[in-house]
Amino acid sequence: MTMFGYDFMQRALVGAVLTGLAAPAVGTYLVQRRQALIGDGIGHVALTGVALGLLTGAFPVLTAMIVATAGAVTIEVVRMRGRASGDVALAMLFYGGIAGGVLLTGLAGNSAATLNTYLFGSLTTVSPTDLWVIAGLALVVLVLALSLRRQLFAVCHDEEYARVAGLRVPVYNVLLAVMAALTVTTAMRVVGLLLVSALMVVPVATAQQLTRSFRTTLLLAMGLGVVVSSAGVVLSYYVDVAPGASIVVIAIAGFVATACLGGALGRRRTTMPELAEGELGVHVAAHDHEQVHTHGEDCGHDAVRHGDHVDYLHEGHRHAQHVDHYDEH
Repeated sequence: MTMFGYDFMQRALVGAVLTGLAAPAVGTYLVQRRQALIGDGIGHVALTGVALGLLTGAFPVLTAMIVATAGAVTIEVVRMRGRASGDVALAMLFYGGIAGGVLLTGLAGNSAATLNTYLFGSLTTVSPTDLWVIAGLALVVLVLALSLRRQLFAVCHDEEYARVAGLRVPVYNVLLAVMAALTVTTAMRVVGLLLVSALMVVPVATAQQLTRSFRTTLLLAMGLGVVVSSAGVVLSYYVDVAPGASIVVIAIAGFVATACLGGALGRRRTTMPELAEGELGVHVAAHDHEQVHTHGEDCGHDAVRHGDHVDYLHEGHRHAQHVDHYDEH
């Protein structure tokens, strides 16, 4: 019988595909926001939720989701109110989460082997109930990540600009924290709580080596997430190791290969310095440009901050939106 003939392998592969889609979808925003390690902190908090489920006899995935969401939202609210910097808030997630998990696991009388299935993932423990939960959480994350793409990008890229544009920044910040918590809960059975952050970050970093626009990075990262998750599950079946480790090793190998290939081919990725304050350059009105091309986050051209606005590199010069037309300079 091949590995696909086993029910547990079928469930593990489906779970890997769903996890591979959801984790990079949220990770793209976290990388844009320079919070690549937030998944680790939430994973530690989720460990407390798992231990709470083991102690009370409740469904560990459910308790992990509740505790992880509460922890992520609390830390985000504290960060937004300025009572703790980002690194301090992340440290609170790390230390408090792991301490609570170890303490409650000891009180529950469970061995370290029980926690290992949640820390590093396990093929044989993905039950039909787990798979339904993974599917539901992944669907929620994907719908939010794709349907609110423009708003979340604006908030992650520049909060001040997002506020000026009329976006409710605190709401989207909390929403992103909830999405990250749901993603960690989605991935913990397949990838494991300690390694889920890698699946949220490494495919995004790999995609950034190959793409120029945010939308393309998001979609490619999701595709890469599916590939490395599926390949990791297959590899773990044949070599009998935890799937989380296999997935992360394959993802990192892909990143290294892509980075080396990009350097060898001299991949063209122009980065121009920001213009000095008051340096205006020569501006030429480009009234017909908007009819054939409108610049934005998904236009495919590099964005360069220039004073109080953003210029877009286009065919060797810059375009800057000015009322109802673009200026060239």
